[in-house]
Amino acid sequence: MNFSLIICTYMRSEPLLKLLFSVKNQTLYPNEILIIDGSVDDKTKQALNTNTFKNLCHYKVEEKDRGLTKQRNFGINLVDATSEIICFLDDDIILKPNYFENLISTYSTKNDVLAVGGYILNDNAWKLSDNQNNKNKFYFDGWMRNEPSRFKLRRKFGLLPDKIPGFFPTFAHGRSIGFLPPSGKIYQVEQIMGGVSSYKKEIFQQLNFSTYFEGYGLYEDADFSLRLSKIGKLYVNTAAKLYHYHDDSGRPNKYKYGKMVVRNGWYVWRVKYPKPTMKARIKWNATSLLLTIIRFTNVVNTNKKKEALTESLGRVIGWWSIIFNKPKVKL
Repeated sequence: MNFSLIICTYMRSEPLLKLLFSVKNQTLYPNEILIIDGSVDDKTKQALNTNTFKNLCHYKVEEKDRGLTKQRNFGINLVDATSEIICFLDDDIILKPNYFENLISTYSTKNDVLAVGGYILNDNAWKLSDNQNNKNKFYFDGWMRNEPSRFKLRRKFGLLPDKIPGFFPTFAHGRSIGFLPPSGKIYQVEQIMGGVSSYKKEIFQQLNFSTYFEGYGLYEDADFSLRLSKIGKLYVNTAAKLYHYHDDSGRPNKYKYGKMVVRNGWYVWRVKYPKPTMKARIKWNATSLLLTIIRFTNVVNTNKKKEALTESLGRVIGWWSIIFNKPKVKL
């Protein structure tokens, strides 16, 4: 299958080059690579001019098209007519050599698939299950990993997710794809991570990435996945492996990030559940409050005290802003 790779980048020339060298070593190479560059300087262009990558085109966008979702939509409109699959990668990722081979093969394995996500290796440490019911562990499909402290605390308050990983709980705040084990299996989900995603090109005749998510675009991938899951099936192929290094350059300040966590999180929740029950409303607010308190404690127990404080304050302001100025949800 012909496939295109779109990489939206912003002020990350060095991480981008590392990603492209890992693409260069793939057992299956993209038919085209589109770099959609929102940088305000020319360092990315200069870095690409000093290196050669097959099938690569660089596009520098103007301010009106800058921002993750806008850049993705911009890139989609440039994809070659012969491409059947459009892949997206964040610019701070390193691929295992057979990433695309395993990812693209999923479209032949699953006839009903509309989208396939890759699998990030460095988020956790899994082991084969010991068949015990240890509350300090999370168990799934014959594997286990350490249960994060925030989920241990949520258990005590009856706020654990009511859906399995990859599916959206009735009160949001679910378990991410990182809670699927590195089994090599293909799992059906209703959410995939946008930075390690792929889609059949035909779906973009019906859907686009929402421009509600401006700039950094936190949770834009959840929004798109949930809208897409109403049309057809999504999967994660845990054999399509990569590393995500979360480069700090190009990220918003922690105060803005904290506000996005709450406001964008509320928005995505209402995309999935436009009319949640009273129980779900109470649990969404209770979980948001608990997670904010946990973040506040990081002011004391981590070295990044200022970041913890500003993000926590952003969460508080974001929560209050929903009361007086709810986001307008587009379904």
